[in-house]
Amino acid sequence: MLGNFSYKNATKLYFGDDSLKYLNEELPKYGKTVQLIYGGGSIKKNGVYDEIVKILQENGKTIVEDSGVMPNPTIEKLREGIKIARDNDVDLLLAVGGGSCCDYAKAVSVSVNCDEDPWDKYYLRFGEPTCEILPVGCILTMAGTGSEMNAGAVITNHEQKLKIGHVFGEEVMPKFSILNPKFTFSLPKRQMVAGIYDIFNHICEQYFSGEDDNTSDYIAEALMKSLIHSSLIAIEDPENYEARSNIMWTATWALNTLISRGKTTDWMVHMLGQSAGAYTDATHGMTLSAVSLPYYRYIMPYGLKKFVRFAKEVWGVSSEGKSDEKVAEEGLAAMENWMKTLGVAMSLSELGATEDMIDGITEGTLILEGGYKVLTKDEIRNILKESL
Repeated sequence: MLGNFSYKNATKLYFGDDSLKYLNEELPKYGKTVQLIYGGGSIKKNGVYDEIVKILQENGKTIVEDSGVMPNPTIEKLREGIKIARDNDVDLLLAVGGGSCCDYAKAVSVSVNCDEDPWDKYYLRFGEPTCEILPVGCILTMAGTGSEMNAGAVITNHEQKLKIGHVFGEEVMPKFSILNPKFTFSLPKRQMVAGIYDIFNHICEQYFSGEDDNTSDYIAEALMKSLIHSSLIAIEDPENYEARSNIMWTATWALNTLISRGKTTDWMVHMLGQSAGAYTDATHGMTLSAVSLPYYRYIMPYGLKKFVRFAKEVWGVSSEGKSDEKVAEEGLAAMENWMKTLGVAMSLSELGATEDMIDGITEGTLILEGGYKVLTKDEIRNILKESL
């Protein structure tokens, strides 16, 4: 049975190779001071920074720089961003980059006017903002997280060895997002494929829950097939606009909350991967790829019907003369072959994890209950050992 749900997504998207011009339509809606958030400076090398600054200046905005957002934004960086926003009485947070910049901007947005410690309130107690929230706009240069059209924000605390995501309410969603696929062309291949796997796993986390056929599952299967097709083109021809635009659009729909409607959703691959990331500081998509197959092979018997459907509908596995177990195993084998073709990490040891980290990663893994099997700590530990 399709579960009861509500759905609203207020983010306005501008998509295409001329989409940046629409920043001119959005900027007049906000005050004078814009906190320009970006990462390590790649947007200066590829010219995106200069284009954005020119538009901001033409609109009479005061620009406050907030650079150096790392791939896994830290609590220390969040506190730095909060101070910048407070000291400059910022009116708009404009994130330029990938999911890390978007996540960081949303975390700043709910923290600037908060009179409590944001780590304690939002990431340990999972409280909701009761203060005024600064508006966020996003200009994507990397496809993967879907953060441009959702209310999620992941922050890492290295001192506590924790990497935690909080999905806030709809009021925290970006007010607008600009998606130009050409802005993703200059990404190194490793970042591109990490983003592709992140997209794929976002879909899997929602797909592998529940037994009934529903509209969300049919949409999820179509998104996965589109992504697989486009990814194989993009790794051979990274500047293929059609492939990169479809990857970017799939990333948005994979995690803008649409396909989770009526589903309990799983998210244990993310819990495992994020905990590993707190120890290794590895790229998010790579931590997911490293733990996925051991996790799915472990829970497959508990959700066999869906894994059979996954094999047949997504990977084209024939069921003729085969047991359900065999069909499901062949589906995961096809997924494994695709992952290897992409070149994503297939083990945690590739990312710097060691045997002596396993207990800590286990303890840092949040246990969720929406999937086919609620894991025990011992089961988590065994899955992580298999992932090494």
